[in-house]
Amino acid sequence: MVEDQLIGRGISDPKVLKAFMNVRRHRFVPPSFAADAYADHPLPIGHGQTISQPYMVALMTESLRLKGGEKVLEVGTGSGYQAAILAEICGQVCTIEREADLLENAKRILSKEGYKNIDFRCGDGTRGIEEAAPFDGIIVTAGAPLVPETLKLQLAEGGRLVIPVGGMFGQMLVAVQRKGDEFTEENICGCVFVPLIGEYGWPERG
Repeated sequence: MVEDQLIGRGISDPKVLKAFMNVRRHRFVPPSFAADAYADHPLPIGHGQTISQPYMVALMTESLRLKGGEKVLEVGTGSGYQAAILAEICGQVCTIEREADLLENAKRILSKEGYKNIDFRCGDGTRGIEEAAPFDGIIVTAGAPLVPETLKLQLAEGGRLVIPVGGMFGQMLVAVQRKGDEFTEENICGCVFVPLIGEYGWPERG
C-alpha cells in the first residue's frame, strides 16, 4: 500500500510514510471489509460514514506540513484511522465526532492499539474545541459548504487547516494557513467526502 498508493502517487514526507507503515489499517475497518482494508478506496463504517482511501488520508496529513510534536484537531473521528496516523506524528491529537457509537468504537480500537496521546470528544465538530485551542493543525474529514470561521480562529500562528469545501457530492481539498489575523488559502485537489454536519456545516437531514 505504502509503495504503490502513497510513494507511487507523490507522497514523500518520511514522517507520514513511517506513520502509515506503523498503523495497521485492517484494525479500523469492519470485519466484513477486512479483505479490502489496504485497497485504494474508501470503505463504509456505519452511520453513513466511511474510512477514507489511504492516499487521501496521506495527502491530507502531508498537507498539514507537520514537523512532529504538534497539537492537532481532527474533526470527524470516524473509524479512528486518521487519528492514529496523526498520533504517530503529533504530540497531542484532539478528535471530535458527532456520532457517539462511532466515537466509542474508535476509542476502543485506538486504546487497544496503544495510543495514549488522543483526546476524544463527542459533539459538533464544526464548532471545534475552543477550550483546547489553539491548534498547530486542524484536519476535517468531511465536506463543508464553506470553511468554518470557528475553525480558522482556533488555529495557532502559522497553523494549517486542511478541509474539503464545496457541494454535497464533490469538493475541493483546501489548505488554509494563519498569519496573524490573515488567512491564505491553497487549492490542493478535487475530492469527494461525506457531508460535514453541524452548525457551521450542512444541516442534519431529517
